[in-house]
Amino acid sequence: MSRAESHSIHTGLSGRMLLENPLLNKGTAFTLEERSELDLHGLLPPRVETLEEQCRRAYKSFSIKPTPILKHIYLRSLQDTNETLFYALVQRHLEEMLPIIYTPVVGQACQRFSDLYRRPRGLYISYPERARMDAMLANFKRNIEVIVVTDGERILGLGDQGVGGMGICIGKLSLYSAVGGITPNQTLPIMLDCGTNNQKLLEDPNYLGWRHERIDDEQYYEFVESFIKALKRRWPNALLQFEDFAINHATPLLEKYRDELCSFNDDIQGTAGVTAATLLAAAKAADKSIEDMKIAFLGAGSAGCGIAEQIIRLMMAKGLSEEEARQRIYMVDRFGLVHDEMSDLRAFQQKLAQKHDDIQPWMTDGSVSLVDVVKHAKPDAIIGVSGQPGLFTQEIIEQMSENHEQPIVFPLSNPISQVEAIPEDIIKWSKGKALIATGSPFDPVSYEGRSYPIAQCNNIYIFPGLGLGALASGARRISDGMLDAAVQTLALSSPALINRESPLLPTLDSIQRVTNDIALAVALQAQKEELAPETELTEIEQRIREKRWSPEYRRIRMSYC
Repeated sequence: MSRAESHSIHTGLSGRMLLENPLLNKGTAFTLEERSELDLHGLLPPRVETLEEQCRRAYKSFSIKPTPILKHIYLRSLQDTNETLFYALVQRHLEEMLPIIYTPVVGQACQRFSDLYRRPRGLYISYPERARMDAMLANFKRNIEVIVVTDGERILGLGDQGVGGMGICIGKLSLYSAVGGITPNQTLPIMLDCGTNNQKLLEDPNYLGWRHERIDDEQYYEFVESFIKALKRRWPNALLQFEDFAINHATPLLEKYRDELCSFNDDIQGTAGVTAATLLAAAKAADKSIEDMKIAFLGAGSAGCGIAEQIIRLMMAKGLSEEEARQRIYMVDRFGLVHDEMSDLRAFQQKLAQKHDDIQPWMTDGSVSLVDVVKHAKPDAIIGVSGQPGLFTQEIIEQMSENHEQPIVFPLSNPISQVEAIPEDIIKWSKGKALIATGSPFDPVSYEGRSYPIAQCNNIYIFPGLGLGALASGARRISDGMLDAAVQTLALSSPALINRESPLLPTLDSIQRVTNDIALAVALQAQKEELAPETELTEIEQRIREKRWSPEYRRIRMSYC
């Protein structure tokens, strides 16, 4: 049997049914031989195109769409028609298309999900149908390796989007395949529809989700528990990523299930990982060591606290005690600096609270603002995860610049409308001194004859490699050590380590290499912690190569059995 024959796909589908299957459809790239064998003559224009020719034509169609949301709709339609072409196109234009298929444009798509819905993709499990959960999972006959699940309650910085949260899961899995090389037919987006408290959605006659207020916590945790059990019965070895769960659920779910199955929360751990790696790169560029730095956060939710805990682990790895490391972290929320005499702190916030007696002299009207923290603690870096625009004011940036030669400023909130400060203002207010990374994409900033590239602190730098490494190694869980390995690998990939005028994170044209490096580091750490079977280095490298799927057409043959 020839190599081409051995890589053929055999299917029982033919004619229009084959063209309706996005995983198999090749459109105008079906050869004349395939068209004869698969009953496609007359169903396609006569010209046979190559994948490259299809990509050029598709890119032209993409380019003429006048708005970002129309570009998003076009790409989603292409994905639902021909997945191979979709991924080939995205890989060729990743930097341009990443903001379209994911943040920030995916936020608009989630808000308009019910109006834009065209074709089914993924699994919807609503609370009233919870008894059918096993049957729902059984509807997917293929082996699933990566699942992204949401309940739609905290979508980006947009809040409760109900069933529209499915858009986030679809977008995230698109990146697992485009960047991490995970085979698309082995991924599954899942929406746990627990209702919505978004009154606008409840009153929208076109809303496609369960039109009901969100269930209470007792019902909620029972629902999620039933889902996890059903998932373990159906796909016990799948990687599960929790996506955009509300603060009051995200951390408890992560802590409960991270040791039960191979799972992680990208908003907590993925965001923490990429931010910590970017901070390490910024520290190096500013001639500082992480263990000597003080870090202030605006936003003390699960994402901010997750980043803080990751940084604390980095500081402890450099020799600080846990107490010493925690003293260098300042968490500011809407009530001011978090301290140990505040009431109603969540468990993950209590661990990061400053001692009231230590910060009492900084208080103004009974609380300590971010301005007060910057003036008195003089943090080397400020990190914004507040979801509130404009809170990194000119006063704060100017004070940071007075305190430090190269202040580190990370306004990470998404989408762009919610960012704490735009890079152009930060550069201007700091007189070009600030080292910046943002959560949303921004163009380079020109200031006094110099161009300042802005790194996007995007989780895409972490989660595809983390997932690929876990799957290739057969890891049973995602440990802190595996995340730390990803962080260190990404930090070492920073162009700023070679040229201080370069961005803090690698450019997207090198992300495939970075993803492979992270996957290898994660896999080796899993083996070191005995979370995966031990192998030779060459074997795990081979597994990573074999796991990577590429968007290429394969010969499709009719199966007659």
